[in-house]
Amino acid sequence: MITKSLCCRKCGSTNLVKNGSNSAGNPKSKCKDCGFGGVIESKRPSEETKDLISKAYQERSSLRGVGRVFGVSHQSVLNWAKKKAMMSPELPQTLQRAQADDVLELDEMWSFVYQRANKHWLWIALCRRTRQVVAFFLGDRSEQSCQCLWDLVPLEYKHSTTYSDFWKAYAKVIQTGKHHSVGKDTGQTAHVERFNNTVRQRLARYVRHTLSFSKCKLNHFWFTHYFIANYNLSLVI
Repeated sequence: MITKSLCCRKCGSTNLVKNGSNSAGNPKSKCKDCGFGGVIESKRPSEETKDLISKAYQERSSLRGVGRVFGVSHQSVLNWAKKKAMMSPELPQTLQRAQADDVLELDEMWSFVYQRANKHWLWIALCRRTRQVVAFFLGDRSEQSCQCLWDLVPLEYKHSTTYSDFWKAYAKVIQTGKHHSVGKDTGQTAHVERFNNTVRQRLARYVRHTLSFSKCKLNHFWFTHYFIANYNLSLVI
């Protein structure tokens, strides 16, 4: 049987004793010669495991919950998931080609950052044919935020017929002559409202009553972008 001897990172001595473990479950040792202590050999997950952890985090689990399941610290989960999010493709790169008869459904959903009083609204433009989100914007519920959403809609979708609820910002911003403000009973915004439910079911940050909220706006944006980009790619035929 082959045995592996662990050495002190500071002096190279093998005269080590066990000294508990850290929050991630990695065993700690202490050198009896120089007194140096810490993790001698950490349990570093593979890139495949990191990918799996990042995907698991998008299924309504909290940072600490994913950390407990995979035996890593919640800060590591945050760092890996954020890195994956920042490497995800831009939204236009995830979209199928637009068609002349495409219809866009528009809606906004409430969320918050750090505290419930700090409201952030997720504005969404969704293509009815492909079910893909063609643009999104995080901001307040003002006309300016609606304008930012419309500015982010790709040019090839600007010609589309659009449907939204009766929130006044839509009618003021979208002046294409093809915009319609309708009630939920018409079913014209059913797909985007269903997408809102998907977001709340799969992203813990968007659950109405939760302790898994975003603590900064930047993280709120990146994890929203990461989820929507992956959602769009899953619908590519």
